[in-house]
Amino acid sequence: MRRSVFIEEQRIPERDEFDEVDLSAVHVLAYVRAVAGKRDTVGTGRLEPTGKIGRVAVLPRYRGTGAGVAIMRRLLELAAERGFTEVYLNAQTSATGFYERLGFRADGPEFDEVGIPHQRMRRAVGNLDG
Repeated sequence: MRRSVFIEEQRIPERDEFDEVDLSAVHVLAYVRAVAGKRDTVGTGRLEPTGKIGRVAVLPRYRGTGAGVAIMRRLLELAAERGFTEVYLNAQTSATGFYERLGFRADGPEFDEVGIPHQRMRRAVGNLDG
């Protein structure tokens, strides 16, 4: 999933995509039912021990279907269960509108991460409607 979106589609180097945080983060998957009751994964995201949400990715044909919102809602629920009062993320600037609709707000200036413009964003945890 992340390989398809970040490495193949966005051309992010593999060394920058997979890291040691993968071992300690909580990962969430979104899936659809496929043939013979099997499931196809269509999206993913992670919650890091620091309260950072990251690696949110949805396959192109499932963008706009609610998969990304479902992933984010689950990550916010997990953050609340773990006692976080606030979470943050580094959004690609092309996706800031998506995160704003979920209650995130810009925090600081735009910056470059792996050659892509990003914006740090924050959100209180608890009210899932933003």
